[in-house]
Amino acid sequence: MRDLTTGSEGRNIFRFALPMLVGHLFQQLYTFVDQIIVGRFLGKEALASVGASFPVIFTLIALIIGIATGGTIVISQFFGAKNITKVKRAIDTVFIVMAVFSVVMTVVGVSFAEPIFRLIKLPEELMPTATAYFTIYASGLVVFFGYNGVAAILRGLGDSITPLYFLLLATFLNIGLDLLFIVKLGWGIEGAAFATIIAQGIAFLVAVFYLNKNHELIKFDLREFAFDWAIFKQTIRIGLPTGLQQTFVALGMLALMGIVNGFGTDVVAGYTAAGRLDSLAVIPSMVFAQALATFVGQNIGAGRIDRVKKGLHRTLLMSSAIAVGITLLIILFKTPLMSLFTHDQAVIGIGEDYLTIVTSFYVLFTGMFVYGGVMRGAGDTLVPMFLTLISLWLIRIPAALLLSKETVEIFGVSIRGAGMGEAGIWWSIPTGWAFGMILSFIYYRTGRWKTKTVVKVRVEPATITG
Repeated sequence: MRDLTTGSEGRNIFRFALPMLVGHLFQQLYTFVDQIIVGRFLGKEALASVGASFPVIFTLIALIIGIATGGTIVISQFFGAKNITKVKRAIDTVFIVMAVFSVVMTVVGVSFAEPIFRLIKLPEELMPTATAYFTIYASGLVVFFGYNGVAAILRGLGDSITPLYFLLLATFLNIGLDLLFIVKLGWGIEGAAFATIIAQGIAFLVAVFYLNKNHELIKFDLREFAFDWAIFKQTIRIGLPTGLQQTFVALGMLALMGIVNGFGTDVVAGYTAAGRLDSLAVIPSMVFAQALATFVGQNIGAGRIDRVKKGLHRTLLMSSAIAVGITLLIILFKTPLMSLFTHDQAVIGIGEDYLTIVTSFYVLFTGMFVYGGVMRGAGDTLVPMFLTLISLWLIRIPAALLLSKETVEIFGVSIRGAGMGEAGIWWSIPTGWAFGMILSFIYYRTGRWKTKTVVKVRVEPATITG
């Protein structure tokens, strides 16, 4: 557990973020390796099927991930206030909520897999493999939520190192099982899904055993779990806006996937491979924003709101520098990176175009997420939700349609588009980021987020606009 309320703001955030960064990189690594193995050994159709499944999976898990984020913030503020009784009650409540939601989402995913793919107009040749992969993956959501619940709670307590060990275990297990199931046993795309859920299940069981033996606050004993309605309401108040935001973002990703699907299997495969590289590249910005949220939560809980602005500035500097470096690396090495996934030159070319356009604007993405991290750490998650929805649904998706297509019909009215093809979809991504960053900065400057805390602290009027 790490106390972030004393010492150098930048050093605290960096040290707290570093294990999380490594962990997230490894978390993306096993999906990265998944898709390399799938693309290399099963072909571009299988690669496209896995890629088409991820927006659907994200839609299923988005709400509960947001609620878990709310739980992390509640735990971090109680921990900052040194209220250990409340910390323990919050931990129990978060686990119970995640267990219930995971069962519900599993039932929904398994029952409606094929109708969802038809809704987003997945190319017919991809339907059998995409449905098979997704159905198996959805069946393992219970262990996915259990594993991620442990990580969320530990982060709220300031511990970002222990979750890393469990993640490393899951990552290496997943890679090994991928090679066994796909390459050795020839299980096809189903093998990739089985590898993921088995690896996460083993990591979760190891985490339960380890924490029961060694952790002073977290104990997995169903007979002693206690549900606290007051803490549940606080968790929902903070987490539900983030969960709804994540859900609407996921639905937006589905809508974008529907647009991409209209350009055929090569574009879906190129988007899948380039998108996986993109997901890996934006992790530092997301992790630093997440670390900043915990930093803000603990310092507000301790009444040290003076440290928040310094923490923000240090985080912006660190994450922006990393974003620029990643941009240069990807643009320089985009061809060999795309070649990891496939030998198909058409798919490689499509992915290169995506990477050139999107990676050039990572600094915008960084700013948007870091300002959002301050608001979420303070417990103000409703406004960031609306800002995200505006940038996605009012900017990015309309831009993707108008830039990519020759003609767009909206409510029966034909509107002339730019006709840029799939490149128009790629350009819509930084367009949405730009609006999101500007709106987030404006709201941060109002200072209203300082009034949304769980643990009430006195805020001088002069600091509200800082």
